[in-house]
Amino acid sequence: MASASSAVADPSKFGYRSTAEDVTAGVDLTGKVAIVTGGSSGIGTETARVLVLRGASVVLAVRNTTAGEAAKAAIVKDIEGRAAAEAAGQAGKAPVGERVSVMALDLASLKSVRAFAADYLRLNRPLHVLVNNAGVMLCPFMLTADGYENQFGTNHVGHFLLTNLLLPKLKETAQQEGTEARIVVVSSAAHKMPYPGGIRFDAINSKEGYDSMKAYGQSKLANILHARELARRLKEEGAPVAVNALHPGVIDTNLMRHVVPPGTIWHTLGRGAYNLVFQWFMKTIPQGAATSCFLAAHPSLAGVSGGYYADSREAEGSATDLSRDTQLAAKLWELSEQMASKE
Repeated sequence: MASASSAVADPSKFGYRSTAEDVTAGVDLTGKVAIVTGGSSGIGTETARVLVLRGASVVLAVRNTTAGEAAKAAIVKDIEGRAAAEAAGQAGKAPVGERVSVMALDLASLKSVRAFAADYLRLNRPLHVLVNNAGVMLCPFMLTADGYENQFGTNHVGHFLLTNLLLPKLKETAQQEGTEARIVVVSSAAHKMPYPGGIRFDAINSKEGYDSMKAYGQSKLANILHARELARRLKEEGAPVAVNALHPGVIDTNLMRHVVPPGTIWHTLGRGAYNLVFQWFMKTIPQGAATSCFLAAHPSLAGVSGGYYADSREAEGSATDLSRDTQLAAKLWELSEQMASKE
């Protein structure tokens, strides 16, 4: 995926507090192109920033393009404003502002997903990395524009369709350049807390029995199952595309806005008290983006696919049996194809 200098970061030293810059030290992504969904805030912006810092060109695929342009400006300002010694590492690379672009993508709308993919493919650019990062979390029951439960529709179905539409370009790029393309799927440890059986196949869009935590867990379990089943299919096909899923850690980002539930002592005491109690185990945004960047860029992962990672390390021991259930993954794939085919 990436070229590396002799100073490339040693993955055996990565851990809970490693940052995205730490895990990509020495990695050269010059000439690579990545798409990061949800790149306008949180770990999405940080993932994009560090990939750009290492030489890649990055498309911020965002629902709000105004926020996306602000994120782009912040990325460009940060990298251009670094000390001369650090900026020397940008020698030979295109100007930062030319390597960051913003495109509209609403994963809660299949029409928007199709439009984004069509627009990108019309650019006739290569594609080396797709980071499926965007998501919604613990929100009240609502339906997407296509009538799907919002968390499942946004976190899983939208990304399922996007991945399918961009997969030919990822394969083409890897084959033409004799390299490996990568798909990074941002899941969560919350995959351990889905509905009974993992996926509510018979009530996927039903308000009856809806539980925001279980619905989120269901969508994150779906992310892992999707990554594993896609990895299996690509391996069977012999395609040079790797797919891995990850838990970024507990991070205080915009996704956490529904975490302090009304009617609880935390709601009474306020968000500040909640953060004070829980901040000891929360990661910073640079730490939260580390595993995404590790999977997207580190040369030690060449040929590795179908795994689950956390803290920039393999974390199969913390994944559930449901997340490894091949029959469940196959059944989910069938449902996902049906849902993604809706016009």
